[in-house]
Amino acid sequence: MLKIRFLGTGTSQGVPVIACPCEVCHSTDEHDKRLRTSALVEVDGRNILIDAGPDFRQQLLRENITQLDAILITHEHKDHIGGLDDVRAINYVSGKAIDIYAEDRVLRAIKSDFAYAFAYLRYPGVPKMSLHTIADNAFTVAGGIEVIPIRVMHMRLPVYGYRIGRLSYITDANYIADSEIEKMKGSEILVINALRKKKHLSHYTLDEALELAAKVQAKASYLTHISDQMGLYAKVEKQLPPGVHLAYDGLQLTINNL
Repeated sequence: MLKIRFLGTGTSQGVPVIACPCEVCHSTDEHDKRLRTSALVEVDGRNILIDAGPDFRQQLLRENITQLDAILITHEHKDHIGGLDDVRAINYVSGKAIDIYAEDRVLRAIKSDFAYAFAYLRYPGVPKMSLHTIADNAFTVAGGIEVIPIRVMHMRLPVYGYRIGRLSYITDANYIADSEIEKMKGSEILVINALRKKKHLSHYTLDEALELAAKVQAKASYLTHISDQMGLYAKVEKQLPPGVHLAYDGLQLTINNL
């Protein structure tokens, strides 16, 4: 059995956006309140986190998550790695370093941003991270769970999405080659970023995400990395085709057959 829990479904600024006067940012609907994008994937009691942005601490406290067995990082932008210092709380509980998986460029960025955690003489209490380099080939985490990297493009920046069992998870993309789309075929759940309705230089729009969902033909598709410019959850959700939904913070989904 696989479960995915959406810890955050917002864009890099989150929703509400600081000082924004729009109706979405002032909505009282909890579905319109979005922390930075992150997800927890649970497979047979093992917890795999995808991205650890600036809201990492708040997300784990809200969902009462005390165990992490691995962290997959999609890319090095701050809304995806900014919370990594807080893995030290997980270190205290587990008594060991947390395994973090990303491509070499991203690991170098983590070492730079959190240099104090990798210094020769480390200050007591710094986060303990065991870094693992990945490439295009499948790899295993948390004692044998297979992860298939999916290469996508975030404008000119190469980013990895991930397939775990019958779940495909893509964020921060505006182009995916046909060969990579093939890796997502047969998914029961597809998670794909959809920033807003208007064209954007580095993220899929709503229409572009719907076009991709139609190609993958998952049983259900959920949109994430959503900005306030998408519109109110209650209105947009009603406009979506069958089988496609806006994800929201705290949403949990289950795939019974991996």
